[in-house]
Amino acid sequence: MGIRVAVAGASGYAGGELLRLIAGHPQFELAVATGFAQAGSTIGSVHPHVRSLRDVVLAKTDPAVLADADLVFLALPHGESAAIAAQLPDSVKVVDLGADFRLRSAADWAKYYPGAHAGTWTYGLPELPGQRELIAASTRVANTGCYAVTAILALAPLIAAGVADPDDVVIVASSGTSGAGRSPKQHLLASEVMGSMSPYKVGAHQHVAEIKQASGARTLSMTPLLAPMPRGILATVTARPLGGADPREVLAAAYADEPFVHVLPEGQWPQTGATFGANSAHLQATLDVDSGRIVVVSATDNLVKGAAGQAVQNANIMLGLPETTGLAIDGIAP
Repeated sequence: MGIRVAVAGASGYAGGELLRLIAGHPQFELAVATGFAQAGSTIGSVHPHVRSLRDVVLAKTDPAVLADADLVFLALPHGESAAIAAQLPDSVKVVDLGADFRLRSAADWAKYYPGAHAGTWTYGLPELPGQRELIAASTRVANTGCYAVTAILALAPLIAAGVADPDDVVIVASSGTSGAGRSPKQHLLASEVMGSMSPYKVGAHQHVAEIKQASGARTLSMTPLLAPMPRGILATVTARPLGGADPREVLAAAYADEPFVHVLPEGQWPQTGATFGANSAHLQATLDVDSGRIVVVSATDNLVKGAAGQAVQNANIMLGLPETTGLAIDGIAP
């Protein structure tokens, strides 16, 4: 018998990516997958690419159905995880892919999300100093946001080393349409997205509070862009430098032993296509020759390192498995 895992919200894009990773994980056995409107449908009809689980029927999302698993992934819309998690036994480990338990500050939660702040779980970014040990000791872990992990990995080591000014950080980041979820929306129709890029939530994106909390930034301006691609995030992070250290060398030293964070060779810049399907983040850094600002470009697959892959990485640590089990560093191209 393998480790029994459950996926709540398995009908969405992140849920489908979790199913794909679980199907290829040597230690995981899918105990149950649940959905809302798609309950009663087979996985094959909802996610035809997950052939090995095609005959599994999605159950209704009910805590009693999930409680029999060793670990539960909650791939639910923001604000819906807390009610489910509260009804799961303490013996069941939980990784929440939503935002419900990421933020320490109730005031920050109220600024960006409706409803009451549900509390704070261990933050699920193993590459932050000391965080891996906290995740290993936890039964409840809050997975990162997709924009957040892409930006935090680019920024946190520079602020921690005193190289980047935490009071002067600017992020411009482009995301594929899957980052907005699977529910039909007019602005995500192919005719609206193809051949066009557009900003959204300018000056008020919910991941700002999470990025500041985890990176050490104190003020942050973020402009998110919707890109005409199904998946991927490319973030350009700039900051005023403090001191004369080479930002690329700082990042390379911070991630030298990390299996999923790759500082690229000099002159090679990240591209989203190179991360598709991989639990990898690609980074490159330089100093702007005119302004002198630090520039870091970071690329991830928003559905893998930004969601499902990160969740499996956290689950592996929580369960005492090798962190890389069932996860690829290689992408899919073209």
